[in-house]
Amino acid sequence: MNANIPQPQLSDLYDALVVGAGAAGLYAALCLPRHYRVGLISKDALALSASDWAQGGIAAAIAPEDSPELHIHDTLQAGAGLCDREAVEFLVRHAPQCIESLVNLGVEFDRHGTQLALTLEAAHSRRRVLHAADTTGRAVVSILGERVLQCPHITTIPEAFALSLWRHPQTGACQGVSVAYQGQIRWIRSRAVILATGGGGQVFAQTTNPALSTGDGVAIAYRAGALLRDLEFFQFHPTALTKPGAPHFLISEAVRGEGAHLVDAQGRRFAFDYHPQGELAPRDVVSRAIFSHLQATSAPHVWLDLRPIPRETIQKRFPNIFQVCQHWGIDIFSEPIPVAPAAHYWMGGIATDLQSRTSIPGLYAVGETASTGVHGANRLASNSLLECVVFGAQLAHLELLPLLEDETQQKVEVPLEALPAPAQLEAIATSLKALMWQSAGICRSAEVLEAAIAKLSGLQQEFEQLPSTQFFQNLQPGTLVQFPSPECDRTLRLWGETWNLLEIGQLILKSAVFRQESRGGHYRSDFSQTSAAWQTHTLIQNSRWWQSVPIPD
Repeated sequence: MNANIPQPQLSDLYDALVVGAGAAGLYAALCLPRHYRVGLISKDALALSASDWAQGGIAAAIAPEDSPELHIHDTLQAGAGLCDREAVEFLVRHAPQCIESLVNLGVEFDRHGTQLALTLEAAHSRRRVLHAADTTGRAVVSILGERVLQCPHITTIPEAFALSLWRHPQTGACQGVSVAYQGQIRWIRSRAVILATGGGGQVFAQTTNPALSTGDGVAIAYRAGALLRDLEFFQFHPTALTKPGAPHFLISEAVRGEGAHLVDAQGRRFAFDYHPQGELAPRDVVSRAIFSHLQATSAPHVWLDLRPIPRETIQKRFPNIFQVCQHWGIDIFSEPIPVAPAAHYWMGGIATDLQSRTSIPGLYAVGETASTGVHGANRLASNSLLECVVFGAQLAHLELLPLLEDETQQKVEVPLEALPAPAQLEAIATSLKALMWQSAGICRSAEVLEAAIAKLSGLQQEFEQLPSTQFFQNLQPGTLVQFPSPECDRTLRLWGETWNLLEIGQLILKSAVFRQESRGGHYRSDFSQTSAAWQTHTLIQNSRWWQSVPIPD
């Protein structure tokens, strides 16, 4: 941020505190009752989030030839038996009014004349994906961010990092968070806390996610004792740009929906060897097809050929993809794009109900941080932005808990001179990411997962032996920590993100070992078939794993 812009002052008390400033957090903040005093915490500047990177669009059954029943059917099919039908119906039936809300807020979706333009994406039976060229997430988040900044009842707190949840010692209700901000760790009280911190793709070495996607909400909720669900289900996007030196830039599924072909080095459309829908099969199928093909051929990538799409369509629909590829020396009008799978979207998360409530009173979760039940074992393309707004909208009905006095809250200044060396933390994180990609990526097995759990335990021990870790993990609620300078915030954020990555890495590995079948985004080579006995959610709480009751067909 510009150093000349004054930073907002943190209050010690809010009615509602939203942690995360992507589509889910911004929309939730806007939907909260306007007489609430709202704080919005963002790790980075307000415009930076995974939602900002979302290319494809937002799904809604609004076309005359479409219907809610078809959208529900497609979502359930993609979810491979683990969607909660009630949640899916809730999502789909609220979609049109949420699209209307976004349009009224000023989001400029593409149009054909006066009608909203709709495109087709994989596993959708109709064209129902609204878009703003190939930067839909940016279009949505930028407007939501503008509207938030216009609201006097919302205080935005950028470049702040939530370290932990604060539960009342007698009632167990969530009563706030601890936050690293401007050279301090502060304990901020709130009558409701909404976690909207996005996913955890940075736990893998290959990911389409931005650097801030470190699973913070899931990790701090787990440590606070919240119920988690289905953490083994991670979606690997089939087509991320794969070129030495280039980031794993996502090549939107909409490209294949518009007619692009997935081909091997000989130009053959190999995806049809694995599924009759070829490159338009569900994402997990296409990702495994590419993975299997790369394993068989030892090639570093396959190719995505956009030349079957009319040039004017590419220029209109995919200007950002064109520009990024051009930057990396790829002319998509004359040559295919080198692509390979990368970690993209986490179907699991903090278990929530239809009102976004978690198992902890006063704690809510929305967006990728939450497990609402709509995605099941494999998210249908472009349902994620829709989930953000549909479930974020439910915060309009949020009822605040009474604020109880906490006798243990004693604020004491604690100067801390020694912080961990960033190089130590980065080395631990790099080792973890490589381990997770090799062990819990597209293809998994018990032997490899168990070995990875043991190695991760060693990384956790290394982390816990750091003097700063022992200090922070034993920090008592209410203790004010003052650092030598505000510049320490970056190091503390790196420490917190490393802690969170280690936490969610362990949770993913143990969940993947626990589920002894293959389904959706979770593929086990030693249990390669889907099992009726596992048509259940994986539930996790306080180091305990168990199966939910069976999910009806």
